[in-house]
Amino acid sequence: MALRFPPWRRGVFAPMSRPMPRYAFQVEYDGAPFAGWQRQADQPSVQGAIEAALAALEPGLPSIAAAGRTDAGVHATGQVAHADMGKDWDPFRLSEALNWHLKPAPVAIVACARVPDDWHARFSAIERRYTYRLIARRAPLVHEAGLAWHVRGGPPDASAMRAAAAHLVGRHDFTTFRASICQANSPVKTLDDVTVEVVPLPHGTEVRFHLRARSFLHNQVRSIVGTLERVGAGAWSPEDVLAALKAADRAACGPVAPPEGLYLTGVGYPADPFA
Repeated sequence: MALRFPPWRRGVFAPMSRPMPRYAFQVEYDGAPFAGWQRQADQPSVQGAIEAALAALEPGLPSIAAAGRTDAGVHATGQVAHADMGKDWDPFRLSEALNWHLKPAPVAIVACARVPDDWHARFSAIERRYTYRLIARRAPLVHEAGLAWHVRGGPPDASAMRAAAAHLVGRHDFTTFRASICQANSPVKTLDDVTVEVVPLPHGTEVRFHLRARSFLHNQVRSIVGTLERVGAGAWSPEDVLAALKAADRAACGPVAPPEGLYLTGVGYPADPFA
């Protein structure tokens, strides 16, 4: 009696390969111990920490992708990344397993969701939101050390900073506020909003700069905040900021704010994958 094999065993059909299921992650991290988001061979990175945790679950997975590559020392409360897994996971169980393997790194998966195979953390994004924290007071920071920019002195002039920030909203050539090593194809960006929020503290003042745009240039947020701080201190006028913008010259920029005050707080998509 002749053996009968299924069609693909007889060379008629090949078994269909199933695409790897894709998962989106919302990620929090303290950027202080890392050389930035991007994986590096000889320095710790946020990407490297998450990929090591994923490898503990499923060795040999492809690299993960993120909505934005934060620099060394920059934090996140709303970074978004995606990974292709080899098997179907319950999103809650996947996030729990990753958080277990991420310990003791200051990185946490705060949300996880299955997404379509063509969804991309970076290229599907339509908005990115950053917050920069500045604390003005004479005494050194203790509990907020490494989590905000400490500026010695009295409260900055919030009205002047808001007037200066208004000049930056809209579509402009942001060459002045762009790092010399920026790899973007064009310095022209649309800054949708800059909000200056003042929070009184028992011993000082915290200023939170909230910036929103589809995408940002390298060091754009820190360059803007460092320039606005000069306005708040009375060293620059709002009109000086407008002149610096129109100069389209990196030399016209104010000082660049340090990384420890910067947070990637959110990424927007046409449909919220974590809803």
